[in-house]
Amino acid sequence: MGRRRTAWWRTTRAQGGDRTPVAEAAAVRRVGVVRPVGARVGRTPRRGLVRRAGVLAAVLCATVALAGQPATAAGAPGSYGYDKSDKAVDGATGTADAVGLNPGGTYRSSLPKGAGLYYGLTLDAVSDVYVSVTAVPPAGATVAATDGIRVSLRNAAGAGCTHQSATFGASRSPHPVAAWAARETGRALCKGSGQYYVLVERVDASGSSSDTWGLELTVVSEPPLTRAGTSDAPQVWDSASPEPVTGEARSRAGGPGFAGAVAVGQGVWRGDIAPGGTLFYKVPVDWGQQLSVTADLESSNAGAGYVSRALDLALYNPVRASVDETGVSYQGGPRSAALEALPPVEYRNRYFVVDHESGMRFAGSYYVVVHLAAQVADDFGQGPFPVTLRVRVAGTAHGGPGYAGRADPRNVFDVTAQDRTAAVTGGGGGGGTAMKVLAVAGIGAGSVLLATLGGWTVAARRRAAVQ
Repeated sequence: MGRRRTAWWRTTRAQGGDRTPVAEAAAVRRVGVVRPVGARVGRTPRRGLVRRAGVLAAVLCATVALAGQPATAAGAPGSYGYDKSDKAVDGATGTADAVGLNPGGTYRSSLPKGAGLYYGLTLDAVSDVYVSVTAVPPAGATVAATDGIRVSLRNAAGAGCTHQSATFGASRSPHPVAAWAARETGRALCKGSGQYYVLVERVDASGSSSDTWGLELTVVSEPPLTRAGTSDAPQVWDSASPEPVTGEARSRAGGPGFAGAVAVGQGVWRGDIAPGGTLFYKVPVDWGQQLSVTADLESSNAGAGYVSRALDLALYNPVRASVDETGVSYQGGPRSAALEALPPVEYRNRYFVVDHESGMRFAGSYYVVVHLAAQVADDFGQGPFPVTLRVRVAGTAHGGPGYAGRADPRNVFDVTAQDRTAAVTGGGGGGGTAMKVLAVAGIGAGSVLLATLGGWTVAARRRAAVQ
């Protein structure tokens, strides 16, 4: 996302009971009403009913007040939506003390300036395993163009399997950046079961502030195929850049992180972004389908100036591995950023050499990440600025390659009916979802209040009739 990536793949590459007078009297006492001895208790006291109603009304008011509070905007500068199921782990300065990570798990850690941290992995002999690390600088951090992270995966002897770097690039705008590494069983250096290690390092801390960055780590395992296929990349695919999708834009606010990415499908989608903010979307792409994405930044009537690499557009595959990225500068006029032409999703794409082809190796949710450089605010104000995504998913879906086992986490390489529905209706996290939850909570609390009061009233009338 606005940064240069480097990867080396060839060589070092988650109550019943009877209503007796005693029971009624006990019920009366519970609501704080004291009756004279011998007094009738067949009717529910109005004071008790009013008090109960007051308690529930207070709860309802509190819930509505909570729903009315302004939520933190998705993609706000310095914010990142970590997965709520992340397990906290500490990286070690050496392999001896490295905490073990498990396939299917998501983890939260931190990376001080100048540090290199190890995490352990115990792997079988047959599964390909992918580790993605998202680095999150805090709000107000200063970063250099070459600052970033480097992620490598090594065997017990210290030999490298793969490694990749991600940097902030020319905009020098702090935002989440992600890099990944893999253990691929077909590569000579990393065959066999046993102990492996993930090493996360700062690429170049010179010129940046001494902040500690947050980290989110994910581990995904891919089972082998039932029947081995060809180990060659597809020879022919339509590499012509498709025309951007046209039509009326629908509003779809982006999410604050990978875990809360908001689903979109084919169409034109519009969201607002503030300078320094990052928006996360996800697109379900099945086997045989071809994805293309363009991001449009609208013109501004406020201010003037020039911002290098102002808008960044990045694509990650279902294991959060980088596929492609691009960016454009901004001078106040409309600008568009488009991803490279991408091949249809096929298992065999892994045998391509370049990332934007080899990364399209799984079906599942592909992540579209949009970042607006913080420096835009200096020349054009705080915004927010409208961004339009034009998403195309072409081609007919077909069956998968036939895995001899289950991926971990489950369904990570599937496109489900729920995924397709979410792409139409929106979902998957973000401020919009949070507000929907609060709204439902408020409506639910109101429904409970009305239902409870109604129940008490009916019960009181029945007891009065019996008396």
